[in-house]
Amino acid sequence: MLQEDGGIDEDVNHRIKARWMKWHQPSGILCGKRVPQKLKAKFYRMVVRPAMLYGAECWPSKRRHVQQLGLAEMRMLRWMYGHTRKDRVRNDDMHDRVWVAPIEEKLVQHRLRWFGHIQRTPPEALVHHGRLKRAENVK
Repeated sequence: MLQEDGGIDEDVNHRIKARWMKWHQPSGILCGKRVPQKLKAKFYRMVVRPAMLYGAECWPSKRRHVQQLGLAEMRMLRWMYGHTRKDRVRNDDMHDRVWVAPIEEKLVQHRLRWFGHIQRTPPEALVHHGRLKRAENVK
């Protein structure tokens, strides 16, 4: 979903909304006090996070897009464990509790994996037509 100016603001907002929809469906499980933390973390990693990262491999993302994604992620993680910002729980501690890497690292991993797929395609494939070639004498 690209805008007329080539931006991806609408697509980022759409992905965040899709993630919230995936979040609200099982919110009784994710926010329940009796549900083990390990189950919450696994469900988050397997269902909620891929809903937001779908299609992010080819986004020309800016710093504010990554910040929006990170903000939505931290709101969900804090809500999942019953913390508010007043509790002053550090983001790193929340990531460690759920056993997930920050969203910035996952975006980099997705892009590199997608780029590897592009590199392995034959040179005559349509994917290669818009790509810049690397000059040999340039660092």
